Amino acid sequence: MKALLVCLALLFSGCLAAVPDNDALPVEQACLMSAGQAVPITVEVARTSAERSRGLMGRERLAPNAGMLFVYNYQRRADHGFWMYRTLIPLDIAYLDRDGVIGAIRHMVPCPSGQGRDCPTYEAGVPFYRALEMNQGYFESQGIGVGDRLSLNASDCR
Repeated sequence: MKALLVCLALLFSGCLAAVPDNDALPVEQACLMSAGQAVPITVEVARTSAERSRGLMGRERLAPNAGMLFVYNYQRRADHGFWMYRTLIPLDIAYLDRDGVIGAIRHMVPCPSGQGRDCPTYEAGVPFYRALEMNQGYFESQGIGVGDRLSLNASDCR
C-alpha cells in the first residue's frame, strides 16, 4: 500500500509540473538591428497593466540574450518612466517609438527600499510606445544605441 501511495504521489507531482504557469508571459523571438549588425534576442511580452506592473520584480537573473518588452496601446509621455522597486538585477531600458526605433536608453539599478515611493523613476525623456529591459550593459556590449531598432520579426536577424 505504501508503495502505491509513493507511486501516486510521484505521478501526481509529474502532472503538476506539466500544468502551465498562469503568470508566464508570451515569449517571442526578436531582433535588435543597427547599421552594422542584427542581434537575435528573446523577449517576454508584457501587454496588460498587471503584467507591466509586475515586470521583472523578484527575478534573480535574466538570460544573457533575453529581456522583457513592455507594450502600450497608446503613446506614453516623455516624463513617464520605470522604477526598480522589488527588482533584484541591474537593467538597461530602451524606450522605443511606434516603429521600434530606440529614442533613449537608461541604466537602472535595483532599489533596496521596501517602499516603492523611495525608489527613483527612470524617465524616458522621449515619448514612447514600447520599452525593452535587458541586463545592464547589454545594449552597449552589442553596439546598440539610440536610432537603432527592435524588430519583432525574428527573420530580420537571418
